[in-house]
Amino acid sequence: MVRTVRRLVAVLTGGFAAAVLSLGLAETARAAPKPPPAGVEITGQGLAEPLRLRADDRPAHVVALIDQVNFLTRTGQAKGPKAADLGPRYTVVVFAGDVAKQTYDLYPKAVGGPRVFRPAKQPDARKTTAGWFLGRLNMSETLRTAGVPLERQFDAVSGGAGGGERVIPEEALNPTKDLDEAFGELQRLMLLNIAVVLVITSGLAGIALLVRRRTR
Repeated sequence: MVRTVRRLVAVLTGGFAAAVLSLGLAETARAAPKPPPAGVEITGQGLAEPLRLRADDRPAHVVALIDQVNFLTRTGQAKGPKAADLGPRYTVVVFAGDVAKQTYDLYPKAVGGPRVFRPAKQPDARKTTAGWFLGRLNMSETLRTAGVPLERQFDAVSGGAGGGERVIPEEALNPTKDLDEAFGELQRLMLLNIAVVLVITSGLAGIALLVRRRTR
């Protein structure tokens, strides 16, 4: 009788554990859908059609292009260089999946160094102020390697002007953040599942001990 009860407890424990773990994994799959890939779209001089890049096939180029605008502060200069000193303009739109989030005008050949203009009107209806900013010194090379027809600059250095508060939403800038959060959520749910299994196991063990005492 005691052996039968023990076997029954073991079967029930295994069944509860499998059910709880399966439920937890199913809830995680539903609660943490795959985040849409980030992307950028470039239009401007020399481009017959928009140049679209996505993080799932060209992640290095997408990150490098977003890095050209992710350092901008909330307030820039009200006036920029004269139109004759700006050179060619390239409009960069940042996407989250197929949804446009931010737009910026880049001037890699501006007199005195690259410039960035942030329009007040943004595609995601976020409230911001128009402003001019000094761009990164490697702007021209970043655009060129992404596919924009610009002459190569051998004296371009990594980085350049920048700093300040990031104004683009983090989920649009870092396509792996949502994935990291999903893994973190999975770990928390796994720990919760383990705790539930331990509680159930302890309860079944108590029931088995009580049955054993009564059958003696």
